[in-house]
Amino acid sequence: MPERKVDYLLIGGGLASANCARWLREEGADGEIVLVGREPDPPYNRPNCSKGYLQGKEEREEAYFRPDEWWVQQNIDLLTRTSVTALDVDSRTAKLSNKQEIEFDKALIATGANVRRLNVDGCQLEQIHYLRTLGNSDAIRAGVADAEDVVLIGGSYIGCEVAASLTLLGKRCTIVMQEQHTLERGFGAQVGGFFQELLESHGVTVHGNDELERFEGEQSVSEVVTRGGLELPADAVVIGAGVTPDIQLAQRAGLQIGERGGVTCNSRLQSSAAGVFAAGDICEYESLVHGGAHMRIEHWDVAFNHGKTAALNMLGRDIAHTEVPYFFSVLADWGELEYVGPAYEWDQEIVRGSLAEGSFSNWYLKDGAVKAALSVGRSDDLDHARRLIVAAGWLDERAREALGDLDADLDALGR
Repeated sequence: MPERKVDYLLIGGGLASANCARWLREEGADGEIVLVGREPDPPYNRPNCSKGYLQGKEEREEAYFRPDEWWVQQNIDLLTRTSVTALDVDSRTAKLSNKQEIEFDKALIATGANVRRLNVDGCQLEQIHYLRTLGNSDAIRAGVADAEDVVLIGGSYIGCEVAASLTLLGKRCTIVMQEQHTLERGFGAQVGGFFQELLESHGVTVHGNDELERFEGEQSVSEVVTRGGLELPADAVVIGAGVTPDIQLAQRAGLQIGERGGVTCNSRLQSSAAGVFAAGDICEYESLVHGGAHMRIEHWDVAFNHGKTAALNMLGRDIAHTEVPYFFSVLADWGELEYVGPAYEWDQEIVRGSLAEGSFSNWYLKDGAVKAALSVGRSDDLDHARRLIVAAGWLDERAREALGDLDADLDALGR
């Protein structure tokens, strides 16, 4: 028999669970809330790991969602270093790694994602790092303390952000990536080229259209060899090869898994089991913003907003998740991008402003409708982009020209 019964069981120690707990309390939930997370730290803002915290500019506590006393004040039982090992959605019970068994009324599964590890020759050598947690960030900063040359594998968020941060710390950084330009897979060659030039202008070397072959070294890595024949000196390596959703618990519980590899949810973020919700990296939800398509979006801000929607629906509000996903990335103090979307495919890009001057928005359209927009120094444009993405309307040629005209009034578009 379960040793304990709770009203809300929140599985996963990230921002999705943390924000769900917050909104449960703020919206009047007075039942017992238990949040279970496997990391040693309380829920925290993961972007800090590759930016200010990695650079040594921020204290660990600055990344935390809330200070330690907040959890006590809100009467939320926060269990760190703990995992849910088994979930029975029929009997509404969960077994924990601390040997407890809990009965629950409603549950949130927000188990996040795991880094994708590369299995190549030499991958067991020391000084080869992955970045997902504050602990990983600690290991990287300590590992590069005496390093001169650092190689980054992958040209997306992690590779670019870590390269910028470690360059600030005086390291010679080299990026090796499969695509031609950094960040190209998500934002296209034009925007990717802009950020690659920015990185290169601050001393980062970028090798595109290539990929990792193997690592060389005795005990620690000393060289990265690429399939294109490059032999790059490396005192340390950081790999940013993406993540995979951690759906093992959900699969064992019998929850439906979607085509994008996440837990299938309706627009209210409820899974195939009544009263069991999903959020964050594992949530593949019916997005009304994207025409009913099932979306799985890996970004901390999406997880944060999922938490609120899940909380409101746990309280019976019957509210669809209609937040337009927002992303951002910061490359040291050199430049920052903001993005709303996402656009998985597009057939037209329209630039508003000037890439040369570093102040622009790039609009992504498919069949004449706005699907996403990226901003560098033009955050206000994203408010218009959100409205046009939700409207999902076709824009005629004159309206599309207005997107690229700084003198045009975007308020009039799509009305």
